[in-house]
Amino acid sequence: MKLSVNSLCPCGSLKKYKKCCRIFHDDIKNPSSALELMKSRFSAFAVLRSDYIIKTTHQKNCDFSLNTSSWKEDIELFCKNTDFEKLEILDFIDDEFESFVTFKATLFQDKLDISFIEKSRFLKENNTWLYVDGEFL
Repeated sequence: MKLSVNSLCPCGSLKKYKKCCRIFHDDIKNPSSALELMKSRFSAFAVLRSDYIIKTTHQKNCDFSLNTSSWKEDIELFCKNTDFEKLEILDFIDDEFESFVTFKATLFQDKLDISFIEKSRFLKENNTWLYVDGEFL
């Protein structure tokens, strides 16, 4: 989805995209918590920033691939065929090196509701939060 920098951020913060998740997508700032990373990853999917998804995925994730061109194509195909309607944070367990975010993502593909609830696990390595995996609830 093409998004104006002055549009509301897809993460649900009610801030303009340019003042919210775009600062992470453009490498101006790193997320300071797993919660910020979660929200910025949702926004990255919504605005087709596959480079950011790849960069913020832990190598232990089942989707992680050294073949980044193929991985990028898969992400972009998913993004182009999906409407990212809403992100709701249901729970956040914050710790110094491992954190969990439970969220509901409201998504549609061809008007079909493919929404889900996930408890995501994040690890902090070299002062950077990364998405490791998630459990569908």
